[in-house]
Amino acid sequence: MLTRRDYEARELRELAPYAAKSAETRGRAHPEPEHGYRTAYQRDRDRVVHSTAFRRLEYKTQVFLTHEGDFFRTRLTHTLEVAQIARTLARALNLNEDLTEAVALAHDLGHTPFGHSGEEALAELMRDHGGFEHNRHGVRIIDYLERPYPQFRGLNLTYEIRECMAKHATRFDRPDMAGFLPGQPPLEGQVVELADSIAYDSHDLDDALAMGIMTAGDLANLAIFHQAAADFAASLADLTDDQRIRRIARLLIDLMAGDAIATSHRAIQEAGVRSLADVRAAPGRLIGMSAGLAPKVAELATFLSGRVYRHYRVARITTKARRFITQIFAAYEANPDQLPPEHRARADEEGLHRAICDYIAGMTDRYAQDEYQRLYEPFERV
Repeated sequence: MLTRRDYEARELRELAPYAAKSAETRGRAHPEPEHGYRTAYQRDRDRVVHSTAFRRLEYKTQVFLTHEGDFFRTRLTHTLEVAQIARTLARALNLNEDLTEAVALAHDLGHTPFGHSGEEALAELMRDHGGFEHNRHGVRIIDYLERPYPQFRGLNLTYEIRECMAKHATRFDRPDMAGFLPGQPPLEGQVVELADSIAYDSHDLDDALAMGIMTAGDLANLAIFHQAAADFAASLADLTDDQRIRRIARLLIDLMAGDAIATSHRAIQEAGVRSLADVRAAPGRLIGMSAGLAPKVAELATFLSGRVYRHYRVARITTKARRFITQIFAAYEANPDQLPPEHRARADEEGLHRAICDYIAGMTDRYAQDEYQRLYEPFERV
């Protein structure tokens, strides 16, 4: 039988010297006895999976509203795809796969209903009341809002997963580093950042094709498609043009992940990194893509921004989302007694606007739509 100490010894013996080791964690805010057969990071992963916020991701928008179709990605399926890609990268780079998976599963816990449009609406509403940023809110969820334990608030996760969440940086995210060590996050957190970008570039494209808001011909001039078609030519034989494009869209993950593994390993070696302290002291992120592929990925991101995220059907979703959240917020602000008792009590403790923000950010798309009707439709049951 393997025990926690066996796993910890295996990490110390087999993982790269710059990987985060569970036996060397900076610990938890509230001391707890160690588990018999799970490491600290394995417990973190399991606590995230069993959290209320994680379950709610199933009904939170990625790009297309959940009721638009059952085959589109939700925030939960996006999270699972990120975790799969991140584990692959971490395993190839000999990093701590348990920490990587825990960070990946937790990285979007702070997201609002209705995707980035929901976050933008809450950020605007909270501009003069402490602001809102989903990474910071995710840390607030795991540190304070979740309450599965009677002894303390929050999930009491280790320092490293909290740090990786707070410093999570992609083109959609603005990290908040306050309260943590200066410098770069552990490589496991950097792996999740890149996996996040790889996942949404590939699956947003796949969903857009499935939704019919672009065709195979729209993608023909993208440089990354030409490279994928050349790299994976053997697997594309005897396919129709439409099948070929859809197949290439799925192969983009393999292309980007393979490039990232080789490029990141080279960057780590060239930087002379030999410890987690060296990772923190590095002048920039060490996990990334090559100079040859990065511009092609940037071109794809620009293409998605223009052809998908600004498509009129997506724009309608964005506009509706802003209206739902803005008017729900206004209703609670005008009459706080409409808040459920738990959130009404928190308003007295922490301020009305933060209590409203916490409540709305935790809603699923469906719950927010139903709440809008309950608050504004005269014949809707409350």
